Amino acid sequence: MNRLYGIITHVQQSGSIVLADIDVDGYQFSSLLVSANEGSVWLHEGGKVLVIFKETEVSLGKDITGTLSLRNSVPCIVNAVHHGEILSMVLLSFAGHTIKSAITSRSSDILNIQPGDHVTAYIKANEVTLTESTS
Repeated sequence: MNRLYGIITHVQQSGSIVLADIDVDGYQFSSLLVSANEGSVWLHEGGKVLVIFKETEVSLGKDITGTLSLRNSVPCIVNAVHHGEILSMVLLSFAGHTIKSAITSRSSDILNIQPGDHVTAYIKANEVTLTESTS
């Protein structure tokens, strides 16, 4: 699991659906929470949260232009690529943090991902989970 600490900057709620924006070291993340508890006192602007997302939910792109519907796109540098027969684990550096991305080895080969490459990590907002942080 990828885990980053952040501060909630905006909360929009409609019924049990919440769209929260989170600042992680100057970068914007969004989390779409479905069936959110309206009594979650920690889910407010200024709240400290842990931003969590699976390695398999991190897609990678190189030289992407245009606009995508993915709310979370963060610039990264490839630290290492561990090629497997089917999956490759890509270790990324993002604002002093390490993010892991598990992509198919075919995709890794097509993108020719190498250490030192500049890539963009994309994570759908509904794949980002938030929990209250005491840090």
